[in-house]
Amino acid sequence: MPITTDVLNLDAASETDRIVARLREQVHATLRRKGTVVGLSGGIDSSVSAALCVRAFGASRVLGLLMPEAESAGDTLHLSNLIARHLGIQTVLENITPILESVGCYRRRDDAIRSVIPQYGTGYRCKIILPSLLKSESYRIFSIVVQAPDGRQIKARLSLEAYLTIVAATNFKQRARKMLEYYHADRLHYAVVGTPNRLEYDQGFFVKNGDGSADVKPIAHLYKTQVYQLAAHLGIPQQIRERPPTTDTYSLAQSQEEFFFTAPYDTMDVCLYALDNQIPADEVADAVGLTPEQVNRIYRDIAGKRRSARYLHLPPLLVEHAGAQGA
Repeated sequence: MPITTDVLNLDAASETDRIVARLREQVHATLRRKGTVVGLSGGIDSSVSAALCVRAFGASRVLGLLMPEAESAGDTLHLSNLIARHLGIQTVLENITPILESVGCYRRRDDAIRSVIPQYGTGYRCKIILPSLLKSESYRIFSIVVQAPDGRQIKARLSLEAYLTIVAATNFKQRARKMLEYYHADRLHYAVVGTPNRLEYDQGFFVKNGDGSADVKPIAHLYKTQVYQLAAHLGIPQQIRERPPTTDTYSLAQSQEEFFFTAPYDTMDVCLYALDNQIPADEVADAVGLTPEQVNRIYRDIAGKRRSARYLHLPPLLVEHAGAQGA
């Protein structure tokens, strides 16, 4: 029987209570920490995570970190401050641009871009993109899109070396932020909150030892569609709920869809649910407005990303385990 998007509907009030109870147990009893640190991006996931922490520990035991850099979106700080004021939590502003400059984040990335677009330089902006899987199943290769100071755009296919170097350099951004989150968590005896939703966590849309690192991840079991349902229940400001999901990593505006995911998050959520529940593509197609073949492409893409994400999820590998795990 064909499914509908209603399969992802949840009782937001009940789910909020369940997450809050688990957060208290995890942070107080298991981790023995007094509160939580949340990196605020102005997006829906970090906003909902912060709101859940306020429900669990009170506003005085939640610290919001604002960590912009030179290439952050123009509304990032505004929306981060908006949710912090709405929740009544204290914030600390940490501009990470000097850290990124000191480790060569921008320089290393720009050198890699110049290997395919030699004229790239001061005043240029950039992003990397993937071709849509829904339009063709041909092998997808990342391309770089740059915008010159005069507004002219240039697109070029990336070599594997250039692509890996660009990603490695931009990963400094997530790792610098996580370093600061743990600094503040250590000084306050707090736990660090990770903010991935189920789709991001499952598919590996995070940086290892960057935004993938955390002590608790309260929404990693929720589809992004469900995160929006909790946002409405928690009263997250409409301006944040209406903001399109973005990577906020590259200097040109970039959606999560064109950088990583195959389709919009609500389509991906239903396909992920259907694949996990062994629902055939022809029973899903109408619900997401795609053909069965397009759904099958998404299924294969999900499976492929899961294989790649295995490395990201693995803990450090040991020759043998030593010491008492519960000590």
